Amino acid sequence: MSKHYQSPLTRMIKEEGKGKLQIKGMFQNQEEKMSDSPQRKMGRGKIEIKRIENTTNRQVTFCKRRNGLLKKAYELSVLCDAEVALIVFSSRGRLYEYANNSVKATIDRYKKASSDSSNTGSTSEANTQFYQQEAAKLRVQIGNLQNSNRNMLGESLSSLTAKDLKGLETKLEKGISRIRSKKNELLFAEIEYMRKREIDLHNNNQMLRAKIAESERNVNMMGGEFELMQSHPYDPRDFFQVNGLQHNHQYPRQDNMALQLV
Repeated sequence: MSKHYQSPLTRMIKEEGKGKLQIKGMFQNQEEKMSDSPQRKMGRGKIEIKRIENTTNRQVTFCKRRNGLLKKAYELSVLCDAEVALIVFSSRGRLYEYANNSVKATIDRYKKASSDSSNTGSTSEANTQFYQQEAAKLRVQIGNLQNSNRNMLGESLSSLTAKDLKGLETKLEKGISRIRSKKNELLFAEIEYMRKREIDLHNNNQMLRAKIAESERNVNMMGGEFELMQSHPYDPRDFFQVNGLQHNHQYPRQDNMALQLV
């Protein structure tokens, strides 16, 4: 048997393999042609990257890709120990979110990182511009107040119209009315205070008069006693005589009582 002899089964397998290679080559050529087309396609279904016009297909695609995005966010946070926050709004306004920490905390961290990484020069320039605008506004307000004060004093009235003068007159009348009302209020309060003060002074005066009269009576009584003492001088002998008489009068009575008891 020749060494180049091949059985029918071997020839069949080789022919089948050649057929598969030809079919595979045909598919590769077709894919290359599709990749060279101006419209880029991706995914298994070869979905074109543009807005899906069909509402049902658009909703189905949104649900699938949203779930995949949430899954990838979860895997990233677990595998890499990263802080992930995902926020998705549907076309109908429904909110879908995922965060391994907290969406609010992650947003605050993002704001802080953004502010820290911002250019300090641009920040200072923005602040300078803001303060310049505020200073210009304040200068305009100060100028308006100065003009208003001069108008209140009757100065710089040439630039005012009849309507402005009428309004100024009305303001002055209202101001004068309020000033007079406040003045009358203060005067009435002062009058009431003076009346109360007058009553207090009158009461104090009466008390002082009574004290003076009482003092005068005490002085008069002390003066009369002093005159009486001067008219009857002190004599110690009178007191001894009275005491002697009293003792002599009592002793005999005690003796008589003793004799009667025996």
